[in-house]
Amino acid sequence: MSKPLLQIIIASTRPTRAGAAVGAWIADAARAQGGFDVEVVDLVDVDLPIFNEPNHPMTGNYVHEHTKRWSATISRAQAFVIVTPEYNHSFPGSLKNALDYLSREWRYKAVGLVSYGGVSAGLRAVTQLKPVLAALRMVPVTDAVSVPFLGQRLDESGAFRSDELIDASAKKMLDELVTVGTALIPLQTPAGD
Repeated sequence: MSKPLLQIIIASTRPTRAGAAVGAWIADAARAQGGFDVEVVDLVDVDLPIFNEPNHPMTGNYVHEHTKRWSATISRAQAFVIVTPEYNHSFPGSLKNALDYLSREWRYKAVGLVSYGGVSAGLRAVTQLKPVLAALRMVPVTDAVSVPFLGQRLDESGAFRSDELIDASAKKMLDELVTVGTALIPLQTPAGD
């Protein structure tokens, strides 16, 4: 029997971002946890234009190929981890845009949050993000990972270096994602239904 699919969504699209390094680390932690098959979805690669569908996302009546591809990608997953920086006390516009493109594809799927930043560790971004996730009927798990002073956690090659506390937070969040994510699967319907 196959495992449910967990997608790690890397939210930042800036050329100098550290999100890819944090995303690679949490993807490795999720694979080691073993409860999910894991796929990394980098919004740089998705490359969505500013929302330009003529129909409301709730209809699922998509006109543009980029939206159809995005819908197919997100429809494959049963749970998510969103890796987000904090920009001006909120999350990046690239993430809001990606979320706004779809509706039914997000419903009743568990989501874990990995935030990073300076002294606030991205917590203000998470505070702004949770109401958006709730409006999409996603289910954020309580446990999360917050990484303060990210610049001090990148080695010379740009790889992310966690520590015992961050690793423990990740394990707790991933364990909760398995429990909640698995319980929600019966509520999930294919995007076309």
